[in-house]
Amino acid sequence: MEETAITRSQNAYNQDEEIQVVAFRLGKEEYAVDILNVQEIIRLLNITRVPRAEDHIEGVVNLRGNIIPIINLHKQFNLQSAGKEEDRRIIVFQFDDLKAGIIVDEVSEVLRLVKADIEETAKVYSSISAEHIQGIAKVNDRLLILLDLLKILES
Repeated sequence: MEETAITRSQNAYNQDEEIQVVAFRLGKEEYAVDILNVQEIIRLLNITRVPRAEDHIEGVVNLRGNIIPIINLHKQFNLQSAGKEEDRRIIVFQFDDLKAGIIVDEVSEVLRLVKADIEETAKVYSSISAEHIQGIAKVNDRLLILLDLLKILES
């Protein structure tokens, strides 16, 4: 019985926890990624195409001596690009030794989200493409789709 009470109080504590995310636009939708994985946000650079790379791999960039693969989420998620070319950015993220970047239409802001305001993907909908999504966050009158960058990289 005590274990159950402890587990419940830990779960309640976890629901009150906040995470910080970087919010950005892809097409007409707003997305977000956990800021703990984001290394930096840079302007669009010259991207070198890699022969025989998958369609959603835009190419690589040389960022201060590091060669970083760049993923075009528009192609991966079959979305139309929207917005001005000068607003497009590359969000560079890192998982252990792996660095990569994603092209986004516009970075809007850094937000704090309460975990209780995030609906799990399985509760919202289920599909094969949902494996790249961690959840949907409610922020005032907006909905943010939280992406799982590690799963995007693995695919």
